Amino acid sequence: MSLRVSRLFAWIWTRGILLIAGIITLIPFFWLLASSFKSNEEFFRSTFLPVEGGRIVWERLTTDPFKRLFQELNFSNSLTNSVFLSSVTGVVATLCCAMGGYSLAKFRFKGRGFCTALVLAAVLIPAPLIIAPTYQLLYRMDLLDSFAGLILPALAPAFGVFLFRQAIVSGVPNDLLEAARIDGAGEWRTFVTVVLPLVRPMIGTFLMVTFLAMWNNFIAPQVVLQDPSKFPLSVAVAELRRGYYNDYGLQMAGTIVSILPVMALFLVMQKDFVSGLTSGAVKA
Repeated sequence: MSLRVSRLFAWIWTRGILLIAGIITLIPFFWLLASSFKSNEEFFRSTFLPVEGGRIVWERLTTDPFKRLFQELNFSNSLTNSVFLSSVTGVVATLCCAMGGYSLAKFRFKGRGFCTALVLAAVLIPAPLIIAPTYQLLYRMDLLDSFAGLILPALAPAFGVFLFRQAIVSGVPNDLLEAARIDGAGEWRTFVTVVLPLVRPMIGTFLMVTFLAMWNNFIAPQVVLQDPSKFPLSVAVAELRRGYYNDYGLQMAGTIVSILPVMALFLVMQKDFVSGLTSGAVKA
């Protein structure tokens, strides 16, 4: 067998495996999308699209679940809450973690080693363990049932600070910082114009991770918030479940509404996300 033929077989084999894996991955999404356009009766009648006589019966699909979500259940309010909470938390937490990581990576000050060890120790603490202390603190600060009570505890996660510290240590040369300072740039300008562009892949990755963490946050909103009008989508979708009767088409439609913005964000930022994950994988 010639080298050209063996390469052709390898190309077909690789693409074939990837194609099969892609189809298997997309099947649940296709089922979810098809189910979101069904009534509750149709949900149990057909697995995917309704088929009769060898053809798809499009007339049995309906947009009523989506109309009920936005007209009767006020899902637009929950969508706005989720977008606000996730966007503000993602942007501000990324900035705070970048500044914290920069200070630990490039500044020499008394107690720097202790601060770094403290950040590392905080990474090891499981999040459920600090729910009760956080609730007590928010109660004393009168921040319960407010968006600030959800956003403030998520602004400077130890994992993010340590992640940016490592990225800045390996990706920002000290000579470049000294050159900026010699040219008259202040510390803030050096941070914004020199440091942040050099760690852009990490910014994209952490922004997306933080956005997703707040978007999918299910426990904290139920602990902190009491007013249903302030609930984000993660709680609003769970509220669609009923004890004795479940409208599955409505639940699937709510799930579609909750995942579409996240999928759009990933498509926009996938290049930075992958670059951030692989940065540092190869030692220079």
